Amino acid sequence: MQPGKHRPPISGLKWFIPGMGIKRWLLLFAFGATLLGLGVVYLIIMLYRLELLPLAIYRLLTFQFLPPWARIGTAGLIGLAAIGLAARQLGKSALAPFFHTGGLPLADAVYQQRQRGRGPRIVAIGGGTGLSALLRGLKKRTDNITAIITVADDGGSSGRLRRELGIPPPGDFRNCIAALADDESLVTQLFQYRFGLPPNGKSGTNGELAGHSFGNLFIAAMTGISGSFEGGLERSSQVLAIQGKILPSTLADVTLVADVREQKPSAGQMVRRVTGESNIPKAGRLIERVYLRPERAPAYPAATRAILTADLVVLGPGSLFTSVLPNLLVEGIRQALETTRARVIYVCNIAEQPGETENLNIADHLQVLERHIGRNIVDTVLANDTFPPLDEADKTRHVLLGQPEGLPLITQNLVDQQRPWRHDSDKLADAILALQ
Repeated sequence: MQPGKHRPPISGLKWFIPGMGIKRWLLLFAFGATLLGLGVVYLIIMLYRLELLPLAIYRLLTFQFLPPWARIGTAGLIGLAAIGLAARQLGKSALAPFFHTGGLPLADAVYQQRQRGRGPRIVAIGGGTGLSALLRGLKKRTDNITAIITVADDGGSSGRLRRELGIPPPGDFRNCIAALADDESLVTQLFQYRFGLPPNGKSGTNGELAGHSFGNLFIAAMTGISGSFEGGLERSSQVLAIQGKILPSTLADVTLVADVREQKPSAGQMVRRVTGESNIPKAGRLIERVYLRPERAPAYPAATRAILTADLVVLGPGSLFTSVLPNLLVEGIRQALETTRARVIYVCNIAEQPGETENLNIADHLQVLERHIGRNIVDTVLANDTFPPLDEADKTRHVLLGQPEGLPLITQNLVDQQRPWRHDSDKLADAILALQ
């Protein structure tokens, strides 16, 4: 261990750390055991005086064969050992069904749960794989997480369910539920499973489900059972024991629209309108601005409350135009960000987003944000400053550094070494908590 580093308490001693909620009950238990012991002593003395207890047994029970000081010490040590052993075994037996300790001693699991319970209130706003990577890191450090997710997605399985069932698109919610689930690995495999066509290629039951992920269907089913999308999210969270809350930015049926600039040989530069979140990156043009239809979609009330009571608000990571901004354009979300006393942090993507942010550096990202939601909302920018080689085949490039005007820029190594175009969940979570 490096000098100056905090040494974690020994596992068994964690029970006695302030805030664990254990010592007060141990003291009460010891007090009750002491009173019970006094009662037993009085009973033994009374039986002996009434000549109902033989002298030999009386001397044995009261340690008369030892010196007075040894009697006290022996009785105390035996009593403490019995209380400790009983409390330890009782705790294991009673609490084991309710704890998934992942191989940790029970004291370590309880200690970590207490630490997370006292963690900062963090609101993360966005969508896509970037936000789920952030949540994956945060859930190890705090239980007080609220994810606010865009409902503008209209492609793939989410888009089909949105059109056919009239529910908000569940795809980004599915990813975040999996990231916050207690058993993330199993839930992720289950939720990301996609149904395909039957082996013979002919139409059939499985053909109707082709392209749908199980997670999307699960949320849709929970929505039907509960009678509302927000109720479906809550039921899904309860069933999967997720840490934190997952909320939509709005329950309105919104469509994301973009004005893109393109060059016409005959007419010069002109602006074209592209409708639909899934169509915007495919346009392959410079995005001037994005907006919602209807423009004044009301915010989900629980989402604005979470922002107003947060300690930290994190925008991103995620696709700037199609994941982050659709949330911020919702009526009420931007106003809550202006009002909150929490520090608002913008997390810039590590790599450029094809069809959205090619050739945009960090400063350009902030200009896009301010053009859409105004200045004086973001307090700090967090970005990666390490650029390992990327796969040249897909032509992905890192987002380059650039000092945003009038805002502090914090940079450090945030790269996932296995996937250098994405954030490392733990590095990102630690960097955000350091800004608290």
